Amino acid sequence: MSPVKHRSAKAQAHLTVIRARAGLVRSRTALINTARGLTKSYGERLRGCNPRNMNPEKAQGLSPELQAALEPLLAAIEALSERIYEYHQQIEKIARESYPQVARLEQVKGVGTLIALTYMLTLEDPHRFRKSRDVGCYVGLQPGRRNSGQSEPQLHISKEGDPYLRTLLVQGAHHILGPFGADSDLRRWGLKLAERGGKNGKKRAVIATARKLAVLLHRLWVSGEAYEPLRNSSPVRMTVAA
Repeated sequence: MSPVKHRSAKAQAHLTVIRARAGLVRSRTALINTARGLTKSYGERLRGCNPRNMNPEKAQGLSPELQAALEPLLAAIEALSERIYEYHQQIEKIARESYPQVARLEQVKGVGTLIALTYMLTLEDPHRFRKSRDVGCYVGLQPGRRNSGQSEPQLHISKEGDPYLRTLLVQGAHHILGPFGADSDLRRWGLKLAERGGKNGKKRAVIATARKLAVLLHRLWVSGEAYEPLRNSSPVRMTVAA
């Protein structure tokens, strides 16, 4: 049996701020879906459903009856967005004043303050892990395997550990592999994996990239090295004609 390591009171307090924000985000998403569903059932459409811009003005193009029904709901969404922004400012302040190592993890494009700080607070002590690869198992992104004779089929990921951190890592992987992701060894590896994965190749590539991202962040945290996006790629050599 491994010893249980409790999180410090300071880290728990800061992590509570992050989880409180996550609760507001979930509530806002549920309210937005409710507003869209009610509008659709009435035969109309609520346009421009960006969560940051949802306010009573969005109901102006709707019928008067629907406007009267939705304006209080849209006002509540707007109020939640304001509270979420206040939490965002608080999280930025916590990272800046108490966790300077966050900037080291933010070197990876697709990893913002929220992902980096949540990662550090959840793990808290990076030296708990003998190898950086162990972090992939800790966050539940390691697929299982079943040995059956000569066959070793790959199973689903374990989904152990903190579910919110796992969600954030997957979101970061989506950005890295998405159209706005910066060129890097991690992106190239993930895209190559997606190409040969068949019908579910993209989904598997996202999960695998999230696992590699967790390992990479731990390595940067422990080593203190500067992140080199194309460290493993061969430099392009151009021959200039004389």
